[in-house]
Amino acid sequence: FPGTLPNPKLVLVHGTLKVVMKQNVTLSCLPKPGSPPVRYALFRHNQQVSALNRSDLTPALFTLTISSASDVGEYKCKAEYNNSSGGKYSNSLNFTFIEPISKPVLSSPTSQAQKGQNVTLSCFSENGSLPITYQFFKGNQSISPRKTMQKREAAVIFLFIDSLSDFGTYKCKASNSFPNNTKYSNAFSFTLAEERSYSQTLIISLGLILLLLIIGFALAIPFFVIPLYKASE
Repeated sequence: FPGTLPNPKLVLVHGTLKVVMKQNVTLSCLPKPGSPPVRYALFRHNQQVSALNRSDLTPALFTLTISSASDVGEYKCKAEYNNSSGGKYSNSLNFTFIEPISKPVLSSPTSQAQKGQNVTLSCFSENGSLPITYQFFKGNQSISPRKTMQKREAAVIFLFIDSLSDFGTYKCKASNSFPNNTKYSNAFSFTLAEERSYSQTLIISLGLILLLLIIGFALAIPFFVIPLYKASE
């Protein structure tokens, strides 16, 4: 029956296609109904990693431990008759690593603000598998919807400083598909920028005018004062 052997089906029966280090996964190579006894072989990137013989129609189960980067990638199984050089390949399953995120950093271009000012906050986790989801908080209250970033870039929100309560403590959190891997950022607070009074502005202006007069007088000495002094001798 070699010509009638159908393609087997490769199915993940335990674990996920997105894996972490030291994770166990189990693959099942399923024969089609009516297939005769066959030999099953499992391949990773066209290299055989395991083989099983079956005298009945029960599926072949392959358990793997993902222990390094070389263990991820594309897997296929091959079904063939015993003592035969022929065979047919299954569909492929592709395993990829997921990396835990690092602690996000919350920052702003400015740490000082005044009432009535627009400011920005950015949250960024340097490491971790994409996509990464960010959320911003003021105290324990969320102040933004979740922002899912598909690229390695910061999530940014815009704030309007409307009252003194807006100078509170801000944080953000980041998470990805790595299990139980939500991390919070450092705390960040805006400080109230001192507003210069009218008298302060006037004093600074008068000081600048006086400085300009002194500089002008110093520049005028070679042209006016020295010639007058020589003429009087």
